[in-house]
Amino acid sequence: MNALDELAESFSRLPGIGKKSALRIASHVLKADDEFIKRFASQLVSLKERIHPCNICGAWTENQPCPICSDPTRDSSIICVVEQPQDVTTINNSHEYNGLFHVLGGVISPLEGIGPAQLRLGELTERVKANGVKEVIIATNPTVEGDTTALYIQRLLQPLEITVTRLASGLPVGGDLEYADRLTLARSFRGRSAF
Repeated sequence: MNALDELAESFSRLPGIGKKSALRIASHVLKADDEFIKRFASQLVSLKERIHPCNICGAWTENQPCPICSDPTRDSSIICVVEQPQDVTTINNSHEYNGLFHVLGGVISPLEGIGPAQLRLGELTERVKANGVKEVIIATNPTVEGDTTALYIQRLLQPLEITVTRLASGLPVGGDLEYADRLTLARSFRGRSAF
């Protein structure tokens, strides 16, 4: 295996990149100018040194606490619970939500050996109790594991007498009914709203 194949193999280990795409990327890197390669390599090396989870919410950040947790204009009475740090960026970029976040670090998945103890649920409960939170929005993915985790959180927070909501799920904008599966249609009917 030559150096190009080794680099392509490394790229193929990244999510969403197959062997053909990995080889294309490695070939592009080989053709790129030296300055770009040096900067790119330096960024990769320093990434793990510079980026860490926020000590409050768990999102990726260079500064403690992260810019979202330290922003006084955000609504601190609402916490949106997400699975992974990248979900914070996705929701924040929508500009539809102005509260705080809490990253679980995964979902309950007994087959993978992940139970409630492996998630940041204790930290969530403490934040809700200590900070006058009125609503927790659960934004886990609409999967079996995501739904199980959402139900667990709802039951965990029930004694605290706060509002616990879940993001709506159903038909995507621009979607065709004929291509929707039964579960998506069922969720769409259950989550319907007036307009």
